[in-house]
Parts: sequence; C-alpha cells; structure tokens
Amino acid sequence: MTRQDPGPAAPLARPARLRPGSRVAVVAPSGPVPADRLEEGLAVLRDWGLEPVVGSHVRSTHPELDYLAGTDAGRAADLQAAWCDPSVEAVLCARGGFGAHRMVDLVDWAAIRAAGPKVFVGYSDITVLHEAFALRAGFATLHGPMVATETFLKDAPTREHLRATLFEPETVRALGLASAGALFPGRAEGVIHGGCVSLLAADTGTPGGRSHARGSLLVIEDTGEEPYRLDGILTRLLRSGALAGVTGVACGSWQECGPYEKIRAVLADRLRPLGIPVVEELGFGHGATALTIPLGLPAVLDAPADGGRCTLTVQVPALL
Repeated sequence: MTRQDPGPAAPLARPARLRPGSRVAVVAPSGPVPADRLEEGLAVLRDWGLEPVVGSHVRSTHPELDYLAGTDAGRAADLQAAWCDPSVEAVLCARGGFGAHRMVDLVDWAAIRAAGPKVFVGYSDITVLHEAFALRAGFATLHGPMVATETFLKDAPTREHLRATLFEPETVRALGLASAGALFPGRAEGVIHGGCVSLLAADTGTPGGRSHARGSLLVIEDTGEEPYRLDGILTRLLRSGALAGVTGVACGSWQECGPYEKIRAVLADRLRPLGIPVVEELGFGHGATALTIPLGLPAVLDAPADGGRCTLTVQVPALL
C-alpha cells in the first residue's frame, strides 16, 4: 500500500491570548525544577496579573533517576490534567532538561485534542511536545522561555517579549534581533515548525513523528552539541526526509556548541544543498536573549542579500 502524501504544512489552530486574571498551569515534563527558581518565576507571573497553579509533580524527583521530575506517568498526568482543566488558559513549562520523549506517548492526545487549543510555552527538550501538539492535536504553540530558567528570570528583553506575545501578540509579529544575518539570502514563506534540532532528529521515525517538511519554515537551535554532533544531527534529518520540502531555515543560538565559526561551517555545508534562504543568529533558544517564536503559523522569512535586516514575520498574531 502506497503511503498517502500528507500534503504541505497548514496553519494550526491558535489559542486565545491571556488577560489579567488568567489561570495558568506550570508543569515539568522533563527535568527536576530548582525550588528557588520556581518560586521566583511564579512571582513574575503574578506580577503580570496571572494566577499560576503548579502541577502535582513539578516539585518531584524520580526516586532512582534524578534527572527526571518524577515518574513518566506523573509528568504526563500533570500535562493532561492541566490541559483538560477548563479553568486553565495556558500551560507553561518550568524547565527542559531530559524526559519529554519518555512521557509523550503516555498522554491521551485524543483528550488533548477534544479540550481544544491553549497557550503552551517551552523550548529545549519541550520540542518533543511542540511536535506532538502540532502533529497529534493540530495546535499552534510557543517556542519560548520557561518559568524556572535563568534566561527568563535574568534577561528583561526575553521576559518582556514573552509577556507581549501572551497579552499583545499583534505587537510582536516581526521577529529578529540585530545579530540576525543572511547565511544564504532570499525570501521564503511557510508554516513555522522546529525547535531544538537534536530533539527534532530524535523524534524522527517515532510514532506520530514528522515525515516531511513540505511548506514549512524550519527554526532550529541547540545547546551542548559539538560541531561533529551537529553535523550528524542535520545529516540524520536530511537522510530521513524530515527536511524534505522545507522552504527556509532560521537559526537561533548554539550555546556551548563550540566556536561559532565551526558551527557556521557545519550549517553552511549541510543546508546549502537545500537551495533555500537561511538566516543565522535570529535570536531564540538557549542564548542570553531569547525571542518567543510562534510554531504552527504562517510566516515570511526575509534574508536580504544586501545586508539588510533579517526577520521572521508571522502573518497573523500568535494568539487570538
């Protein structure tokens, strides 16, 4: 039986924006959360006028595997309970780390889909869940800073960009820091998907994983991956067909991945054969300042050949 072509990427369902008084759930789908950072992050949310509630297992640690925030079943239950609670308008991740792959298949995605779209924010290991929300539920999400992470707590521009996205999304449609430049110039349109590139590669071939990227604008970043490992990650994505049909690529930060000139050489070598526009250092991911990037929405990537400003412009506000 011939596998049916799923067709080009289509925009996903957007949730409603937040407002003062919105109830938001904080969950930890991956690693354990430092208590002091969690409390500091919750205080920021309250300052924004939000009402945060903390998942039952957020303060837990797995009894044997101390790199996990409690058991896989517990972390999945927290996510599902928050999403299916009609009083909760957003689900915010406390941190990344490792563990989302272990719990993603324990979530009842039919129940998630039935509950409808909500704001969902995270990055790094949370990339696995962004892909699941897109492919299994059809919901747009936000690749953005997490409540108990240093970038959110210490960097005011990072924090303000997320706040504006949550409350005033029409004001932050053109994305890109001054550092952004054209690795390969051009202009492309598509529906944004992506995140931490090593997690995208790890998701390849798994149940519900992405089989192609036709009509997509890819956003990628990572942390702690040496140049040769990044080469292998991109090569796996290319060989698997997971990048087939991608229209353009926007790269974020490559924190602790080695000298940037070597990372840049890998990106150029692996992405050049695609023959598409590529922007580097757009300003998202694990870096010191991280913009919030809407996933699942139509956008335009501009990488002028004359050295002009490079941007990723979302064609509709991230939230309704």
